[in-house]
Amino acid sequence: MMRGATNEQVAVPADAVTLEGNLCVPTGARGIVLFAHGSGSSRHSPRNRFVAERLQEAGLATLLFDLLTPEEEARDLHTRRWRFDIDLLARRLLGATDWVAGRGEFALGYFGASTGAAAALVAATERPALVRAVVSRGGRPDLAGASLPRVRSATLLVVGGEDQPVIALNQQALAQLGGPGELAIVPGATHLFEEPGTLEEVARLAGHWFGRWLTPS
Repeated sequence: MMRGATNEQVAVPADAVTLEGNLCVPTGARGIVLFAHGSGSSRHSPRNRFVAERLQEAGLATLLFDLLTPEEEARDLHTRRWRFDIDLLARRLLGATDWVAGRGEFALGYFGASTGAAAALVAATERPALVRAVVSRGGRPDLAGASLPRVRSATLLVVGGEDQPVIALNQQALAQLGGPGELAIVPGATHLFEEPGTLEEVARLAGHWFGRWLTPS
């Protein structure tokens, strides 16, 4: 945790369940980023935690939380039913959004990875007055389907330069977005951004995007 920040374990009510999360609020933060992890991941994702720490250093609050309950996660290891249920994940994200909105005056953004990116875009269409920006890391925005033309939030799609199939899917999704959007390709990166320096570049791009759309000029 960075200095000058409050960090707490939270219980987030969403979609008739309670989800576990970690909320970090730097002193003076005006914007907050909610993380929607990808399939098979959790709030403990080292990649999302890395990005969250960089956003905190930039003065943004962050909420990392589980989209599934522990019981659902255990059952899903065998059925793989819920982790690809974009509508369910979006409803969970909306519950967290409303919970955050009730806690203070924050400009709000989403950071989505893999299937979480699609859930973030679907959720953004339901709260256009709240969600100002979305960043997708190696995401599948195409899975947002018919919601894409209704997205008004400023959207940045970040894809690895070696992740060729996902680049094409992101290009197609970008063309359908109803609001401002950009595609950033990180050279040399594969789908998980495991190559040296590539995740740092994702964090830099995300910080710039959220700083542009969430914080006062």
